[in-house]
Amino acid sequence: MSETESLLEFPCDFPIKVMGEARDDFVAAIVMVVKAHAPEFDAASVELRASGKGNYLAVTCTIRATSRERLDNLYRDLSSHPYVKIVL
Repeated sequence: MSETESLLEFPCDFPIKVMGEARDDFVAAIVMVVKAHAPEFDAASVELRASGKGNYLAVTCTIRATSRERLDNLYRDLSSHPYVKIVL
């Protein structure tokens, strides 16, 4: 498989999990980044899961991925956000 090939078939629904410290504006910040790359994303569909002690929060956003480039750009922006610890 070459670098330009993908195991995904586009378009597809693609869940992205973003983890960071639990803070009041974490979800809003993540949704803003996601919507910049996927304007059709419905913020009401966000799934949240707090860590056992509540210090961290995992936010899952399922977007309609239309290309590998779109996913790569979204991952890059999420990974570089100061609130974000991990993007899966």
